[in-house]
Amino acid sequence: MTESRPEQNTLPIEDWLRAIVRCPVTGSELVDGLGPDGEPELVNTSGSPRLAFPVRGGVPVLLAHEARQV
Repeated sequence: MTESRPEQNTLPIEDWLRAIVRCPVTGSELVDGLGPDGEPELVNTSGSPRLAFPVRGGVPVLLAHEARQV
């Protein structure tokens, strides 16, 4: 089993999962980000609307109603 590389500003998501996880609204790739409160989030890379999904307890919450517009 491979583990994700611990890097600064990178969520602890394994590489194989990061490669397949997509925005549930636009289908675009998700990249690491920080919310206005400094908490980690995943942000879609393209499409409209631009959305950020929260990460709670290390688990991405990929529900459209939980996203905030960027």
